[in-house]
This record gives sequence, C-alpha cells and structure tokens, in this order.
Amino acid sequence: MSKMADEKVMGPPANGGGEDGMLAGELSSAEGRVRPLETLLRAAPLGLCVAAMAVMLRDTQTNEYGTVSYSDLGGFKYLVYANGLCAAYSLVSAFYTAVPRPATLARSWIVFLLDQVFTYLILAAGAASAELLYLAYNGDKEVTWSEACGVFGGFCRQARTSVAITFGSVLCYILLSLISSYRLFSAYDAPVPSHGSKGVEIAAFPR
Repeated sequence: MSKMADEKVMGPPANGGGEDGMLAGELSSAEGRVRPLETLLRAAPLGLCVAAMAVMLRDTQTNEYGTVSYSDLGGFKYLVYANGLCAAYSLVSAFYTAVPRPATLARSWIVFLLDQVFTYLILAAGAASAELLYLAYNGDKEVTWSEACGVFGGFCRQARTSVAITFGSVLCYILLSLISSYRLFSAYDAPVPSHGSKGVEIAAFPR
C-alpha cells in the first residue's frame, strides 16, 4: 500500500517534465514559422528607405524664380541621412534574423533597443519633413511666410512622394518594435527579489 502511494506521489513530476518538453518543442516550432515572416518584414524597409532616399536626392527644380534643392532644407537632409542609416540596419537585422541561433536575454535586449532607436529615428525624420511640406504648401501668415509650392510645384510633389515612402518604413519599424518587445517580455520573467536580502536582485530567467 505504501509503495503504491509513493508511486502516485512521484507520478506528476515525470508527467510535468513531458509537458515541459512538448511546450518547448511547440515554442521552437512556432519560432521557426515566424522567422521567415520576420525576416521579410525586416528586409521590407530596406527597399522603402532606399527608394525614399533616391527620390529625395534627385529633388531639385530650377525655373525663372530660381533654384531649390533638398539640400537647402535641413529637414530634408535629415530625411536622407535617416533613410540611409535605417536601410543599413534593415540589411544587417534581416541577415541576423534569417540565421537560426539560440535566443538569449542579452540578444533579445540588443534587438529590442536597436528596433526602438531606429523606429524613433525614422519617425522623427518623417515628421520633420512633413512639417516642412505643410509650410511649403500653406505658408505661415504669423511670420509672413508665403507658400512655395505654387512656384516650385515639381519640387514639392517629389518631396511629398519621398515623405510618403518614408512613412511606409515607419509602419514596418513599428511592427518590428512590437515583435521584438513581445519576444523579450514574454520569454523572460520579471526580476524576483530573494527572501532575506535587503536589496533587490536584478535577474531574469527564461520561462
């Protein structure tokens, strides 16, 4: 009787170990299915950023009123630099994601932080350029700035195209930031303070 009771008590842990193995296998399989999609999503901004940068670099117009170029406006130059940096990051991160490698806390944090940095970088460039376009189309009566797109319409149309493509990149980076943040904060538990210690130990453990 006592032997049968011991076997019943010892049974659940062995069963639980099997369930843990099945769960780990399911997570690994899900990661394998998601990786190609994430790789494509990381590669998409590469084409968008290069296209936006190329359109803006060719944005120059000359007529009887003078010559205007993207390089005359700091916001548009910032847009070119930001798209160049984000295109390079998209290429590197796409290669990094395409190669299977074991996930670690340090790697998850690095990808998460870089995604955040480049998302805000391209978002700021798009917002600053959009503000310039608004002033070019509408002017500012309070400081007696007249609209310029009536005179340099081709310049404004090309700049508008570049800004629109840039916001397509912004959307991709927002999605990537959500993916990397979900992967980081769902795979690791919050730090747990140890009992009997005065301070809080900062540590995170995989689930």
